[in-house]
Amino acid sequence: MSLWIKICGNTSLEDAMLASKAGADALGFVFAPGPRRVTPEQVAEFVPRLPDSIEKIGVFVDATFEEIEGIVRACNLTGIQLQFAAGAEIPSQLRHTFGSSLRILQTLHFGPGIVAKAAALALDRNIDALLVDSRTATAVGGTGIAFDWHAAASTLFGNPDCPHKLVAAGGLNPENVSEAIAVLKPWGVDVVTGVELAPRHKDPAKVRAFVALAQTASMVSKRES
Repeated sequence: MSLWIKICGNTSLEDAMLASKAGADALGFVFAPGPRRVTPEQVAEFVPRLPDSIEKIGVFVDATFEEIEGIVRACNLTGIQLQFAAGAEIPSQLRHTFGSSLRILQTLHFGPGIVAKAAALALDRNIDALLVDSRTATAVGGTGIAFDWHAAASTLFGNPDCPHKLVAAGGLNPENVSEAIAVLKPWGVDVVTGVELAPRHKDPAKVRAFVALAQTASMVSKRES
């Protein structure tokens, strides 16, 4: 299977279309406080004008099931990203409500104890993939800071017992995505700040370069493995 590529933090139809045309598999829309926050009304207007083939994923922080459910329906989202420790109840409720058509990503922040946290999620079959991100004292995503790929490769990403697909995020950009893929061999990659001119504005050249370089690096990694 080819590498899954998500361009996150989209705030305009123009940027969403840019990522789609560049070859991304998924678009991320942030429904949480921060510089890239969008409203359900905005995204509900974008989605009908986007290709059916591209995934539309809402990113949530400290949201209730009712809030997430309402936005998924209003915006016709195809997936959600839980950028917080949501526990087992919310993924279970979402799976029961929307079935297998909704992709559910759970974010884990790389650091001490992440292998144990991933192992605790191993029994939760309602989660489709784990998105491994970095964080700071003030931000739970979109930090532009990479975690230690080699430490991750020798622990979480190199763990044959991990049943979930793993998506690498945090600090990726066109200059380093090839190395990240070579080291981590992830199922997917996710980028926000690394393809921006400024928060809320994508850089067309960086978006195109990121997708092309990630696709090439994935093919090289598969040939070498």
